[in-house]
Amino acid sequence: MANLREIKNRIESVTNTRKITNAMYLIASTKLQKAQAELEKTKPYFKLQESEMRRIFRRRNDINSHYFYPETGRKPAESYAYLVITADKGLAGAYNHNILKLAEQEMARHKKVHLFVVGEYGRQYFMRRNIPIEKSFLYTAQNPTFRRARRIAEELLYLYNTGICDEIRVLYSENEKGGQAVATKTQLLPFERGAFGRYEEKTGEYRKEYEFFPNPTAALEGIVPSYVAGYIYGALVESFCAEQNARMTAMKSANDNAEELLDTLSIQYNRVRQEAITQEITEVAGGAKAQKKKRRKQTETPKT
Repeated sequence: MANLREIKNRIESVTNTRKITNAMYLIASTKLQKAQAELEKTKPYFKLQESEMRRIFRRRNDINSHYFYPETGRKPAESYAYLVITADKGLAGAYNHNILKLAEQEMARHKKVHLFVVGEYGRQYFMRRNIPIEKSFLYTAQNPTFRRARRIAEELLYLYNTGICDEIRVLYSENEKGGQAVATKTQLLPFERGAFGRYEEKTGEYRKEYEFFPNPTAALEGIVPSYVAGYIYGALVESFCAEQNARMTAMKSANDNAEELLDTLSIQYNRVRQEAITQEITEVAGGAKAQKKKRRKQTETPKT
C-alpha cells in the first residue's frame, strides 16, 4: 500500500489537473456563447441571399448556370474538392475522430480528390498518413470570421470555375439538441435546381416584381460566390460551436472523474493515516508496558 506522502502527492496532482479542466470548461462555455451570438447576427443576411436566389428561379425557369445541375439531370463527376473542418487541438472527445473518419471514407470512393483542411489537428492527421493536401488554413478553426470564409470560398471557386474539380463538398460538425457533435457531409456545388425552384410563398403575402440587370443569370452568378462564402462561414462557426460543446462535455467528464478519484484517495489517505496513528499508539503502549515490567523487575529483585 502507498504511504502517506505518495497519496498526498497524488491528491495534489489530481487537484491541480481538476483546476485546469475546470478552467477549460469555462473557457469553452464562453467561446460557445460568443460564437452562437455571432452566427445569429449573420443569419438574416445569408437567408436574404437564399431568398433572392429563389426569387430569380421563380421568375425564370430556363436559367443556364454552371453553378447548377442542368435541367437534363446530373452528370457523373470526375474530380472532387473536399473541405474538411477540424479543430486546432484535441481534448474534445471524439469530435476530431468522427469528422476525420468520415473524410477518409468519402475520399476513398473517388480517384481524383483535392483536399482542403481547416485546423491543425486535421493537417497533422493527413500528413502522418501521407495524404496530399491541396491547402490547409491554419488557425481558422479557432477564429472563424467571414473574411477567412471568403478566402476559402475563393480557393474552392477557382477550382470549380476553371473546371479542375466538378463537385465541392464540405465535411463539418453539427450540434444536435443534446449537445452531441455529429459529423456531416454536404455537397456545396453544383446546386440542385429543385432546392431553390420549389419554394412557395405564403398566400396573401405582398409580391413585388424585380428587374435583374443585366439579366437574371448574371445576377444569380453574382450572388452565388457570396452565398458559398456564407455557407462556409456557417459551417466554420457550427463546427466551432460543436467543438466547444464537445470540449465542455469532455472536461465535465474529466471533472467528475477527478471528484470520484479525490474521494477515493481521501478515504485511502485517512485509512493509511489511521493505521499509522494506531501503529504509533500500539508502539507507545508496548514501550510503556515494557518499561513498566522493567521497573517492576528492578523493584522485585533483592539487593545483595
